[in-house]
Amino acid sequence: MKSPFTRKRKVDRLGYWKDKAVILTGASAGLGLELGKALLRQGATLVAVARNAQRLREAYCEFPAAHCFPADVTRDGDMQQVAAATIERLRRIDAVIACAGKSDRGRVEDLTAQRAAQWLDLNFLGAVRSVQPALKHLLKSRGHVVLIGSLASKTASPYLGAYPASKFPLAAYAQQLRLELGGRGLHTLLVCPGPLARADAGARYDRQASDLPPEARRPGGGARLSGIDPEWLATAVLRACRKRRAELVVPAKARLLFVLQQVRATWGDWLVKQMTTNPHHPATGGLPKT
Repeated sequence: MKSPFTRKRKVDRLGYWKDKAVILTGASAGLGLELGKALLRQGATLVAVARNAQRLREAYCEFPAAHCFPADVTRDGDMQQVAAATIERLRRIDAVIACAGKSDRGRVEDLTAQRAAQWLDLNFLGAVRSVQPALKHLLKSRGHVVLIGSLASKTASPYLGAYPASKFPLAAYAQQLRLELGGRGLHTLLVCPGPLARADAGARYDRQASDLPPEARRPGGGARLSGIDPEWLATAVLRACRKRRAELVVPAKARLLFVLQQVRATWGDWLVKQMTTNPHHPATGGLPKT
């Protein structure tokens, strides 16, 4: 089947990303790796950031033009060093893509403040640490901030532990960046994808979810959504940047859920249950009246 982004790839060959200096965190695996490869194919100068130096080098062994920079977004100072090194070597920063993060599984009654702080430190504060040192350079280049969130940046699902609470702040941060710095030329994109297609989908949370309902082991906490091809999503993200869009929600139908829960919280809860629970489970039923 013909990809809806076939036309987009023709446009990108005109060179929008050519020679742009891009800092990408979480660059060694998953969506981050696909974004890194897509940027390199489109002529960007990539500063690929991840914690594991060996894994990072192996990920880009076929791309000698990539600048690999081992760093940890949870450590104060690491991303300041990345920004400083990028300016020293490349003299500019055109985009920061904050892709480092991880999901979680667990019951909310077992969620401790310590565990919540660990996920918040990576999934939210890691993005702030990545963006803040580059802001003055991004304003100069009228560049891009891309925050890789999740559907969990807009709505919570059962048994995702600390994950939703650590992703929700990205939506507020993106809006603040748009409101305060959009008029000065900064473009901010919040990406809210559903679960990605991956070889270990449905098995990677077996240990964490061993005492949870079966749906908690599945991608997205059991959300009945098709896995998103990460290569396709990477292409969509870069296209959204070129068009300077504020948000990219995949699948787009999830916007209905976001609207419903803003109108009435119980409607949003009902729809989440429909999307994540066995349809024959007593928790699912008619749309609540209150």
